[in-house]
Amino acid sequence: MNLLLDTHILLWAAGQPDSLPPQARELLLDPANSLAFSSASLWEIVIKRSLGRPDFTVDPRRLWRLLLAHGYREIAVTGEHTLAVGELPDLHRDPFDRILIAQARVEGLMLLTADAAVGNYGEGICIV
Repeated sequence: MNLLLDTHILLWAAGQPDSLPPQARELLLDPANSLAFSSASLWEIVIKRSLGRPDFTVDPRRLWRLLLAHGYREIAVTGEHTLAVGELPDLHRDPFDRILIAQARVEGLMLLTADAAVGNYGEGICIV
């Protein structure tokens, strides 16, 4: 399965693996799965870290290097992705989640998330 990881799944996998739901851990460790992250997640981490959010203390540059070193594929935000956000129903207001949903759909990836609100988008979302 080709998985795009939601920002919190990335943060848990990188720094708090005990916080990962068991199903997420299984999916991340399954060698048959291909793992990807979005540049939008790095952007979210940079912004929320600068705001002093306690759940965003990871060094985004170090995280980026580690993800690439461990074989994660980086998905850059493109014009096609941003336009696809406009096609999403207005079910969730978080712009970072909306771009991740759009990227997953455009790229044919399954978005792995623990956010039940994101699950309202249905197709292409795996809630753990």
